[in-house]
Amino acid sequence: MPSLLSLVDMNATVLAVSLAVFLLAGFVKGVIGLGLPTVAVGLLSLVMPPVQAAALLIVPSMVTNGWQLATGGAFLMLAKRLWALLAGVVVGTLAGAGFMRADGGRHAIVVLGVALMLYALAGLAAWTPTVQPRHERWWSPVIGLMTGLVTAATGVFVIPVVPYLQALGLPRDQLIQALGLSFTVSTVALAVNLGQGGAFSAGVGWVSLIVLVPALLGMALGTRVRGRVRAATFRRCFFIGLLLLGLHLAWHLPDLLEAGR
Repeated sequence: MPSLLSLVDMNATVLAVSLAVFLLAGFVKGVIGLGLPTVAVGLLSLVMPPVQAAALLIVPSMVTNGWQLATGGAFLMLAKRLWALLAGVVVGTLAGAGFMRADGGRHAIVVLGVALMLYALAGLAAWTPTVQPRHERWWSPVIGLMTGLVTAATGVFVIPVVPYLQALGLPRDQLIQALGLSFTVSTVALAVNLGQGGAFSAGVGWVSLIVLVPALLGMALGTRVRGRVRAATFRRCFFIGLLLLGLHLAWHLPDLLEAGR
């Protein structure tokens, strides 16, 4: 696997692909309020190992999710209610240090593909589970831990935390802020994870800062388009695209099973 330090010297093609991917990912987030890490890591994994894609994600994710977290006035209430979930995310992400580097990233690509397919299928099925308040104390740390482990393995932190937060029945504004809170904590934990393994250096940080520009531009464009496109139609296309991408990334699963025999 190429050194992450080589990202600062990436060739013009890879740089152009990275800029285009973050423009698209920002656009998706601007329209539906999430999807930046899913789209960015999913597409970039076609041209680089997931650990490199995750490292590029840190600055755009931190800035966009920090802005999302700042909207609304329920931060303290949500932090108090979701602290066990957030703690689980941190523990799971740090416990999974090295997952993305294992086996040259091949297993991580397959895990990412499966995670994207599960997320897409849940979205297409309009699956809306419900969690009773009395059960949150048990489910929150479990969901957080699972989300952290998936984050450590793939760099994507939407499964299973997004369906879980939707299942809590939060008002729309509080749900958006809760997603921003969860994503921000996941990004910080992922940065620590990658930094401990030497994957997020100062040089990579500069490249991550560069791709922040198209991410913000895409988010601004997506916000403007949001009122002109039916949300249900865009979400359907988004989930179909994720399903196809997940299928492509998971295509190596038979090879991995064969190699493990």
